[in-house]
Amino acid sequence: MDVLDRAEHYLLHHGRLIDRLRFQALFRGGPREPVLHALRAYQNPDGGFGHALEPDLRGAASQPEPVEVALWILDELDAFDSPMVPAACDYLASVTTPDGGVPWVLPTVRDAPHAPWWQTDDDPPGALVPTAPIAGLLHKHGITHPWLDGATAFCWARLADLKEPGPYDAMAVLAFLSHVPDRERALAEFDRLRDTLLGTVTYDLSAPGHVHHPLDFAPRPSPLPLFSQDLLDAHLDALLAAQSEEGGWGANWPMWTPLVEHEWGGYITVQRLRTLQAYGRLADLP
Repeated sequence: MDVLDRAEHYLLHHGRLIDRLRFQALFRGGPREPVLHALRAYQNPDGGFGHALEPDLRGAASQPEPVEVALWILDELDAFDSPMVPAACDYLASVTTPDGGVPWVLPTVRDAPHAPWWQTDDDPPGALVPTAPIAGLLHKHGITHPWLDGATAFCWARLADLKEPGPYDAMAVLAFLSHVPDRERALAEFDRLRDTLLGTVTYDLSAPGHVHHPLDFAPRPSPLPLFSQDLLDAHLDALLAAQSEEGGWGANWPMWTPLVEHEWGGYITVQRLRTLQAYGRLADLP
């Protein structure tokens, strides 16, 4: 079996419905409407998303991070015309902090099972994750909403003070700078922060633990290239080689309850296939 057939085998055995439908829409010519129907099931009446769309947040209550997950799915389907988008923006406005950002996680996380790293105080501040990638995606698709102006200003202010970001902060910054409309300012900030962002990358393919490699920062060709093509090619080779015997790709962080291993596996498998497709590696396969 080729890479796609093996991935489909994995997804049929282990993937969530939404990830099986994503695969069909993205790689088998299937319609996008079933994916959108499945995604709507994760959206709450307040416009936010919950219900383990982000598998490590098991509760039904809306959280900011699952909004980002939902928007990435809508992005891959080019479906930002969905009514889910303005509803999600309304939700974000309802949980935004006075400085214009949304928190990484809200205190309601305590009301349901969740991974142990989802912790917060009672009054969490706004954060680049997930404010920056959400703002970047909304800008990419030309969405206008009152929430976006304040969130954009928040991101610019946080970038000005960015000193020692972690990998997730770096990826959030890249998502924002790739699509924010003020391109002159974005390019200047990218040039200023480039070395700082590169400091969060792990290049050793055999490095253990929850590390982030170049393709995590550049899952598709970017208007803000961080890496040489030779380096990306080496990591694309490694990504192909990392497909499991079952046909999927998994997470490199702790699986705190057995169910999430394959919930994450299905989501990540579709993401890895999209990266291979974006760099022309699926079309080149025999």
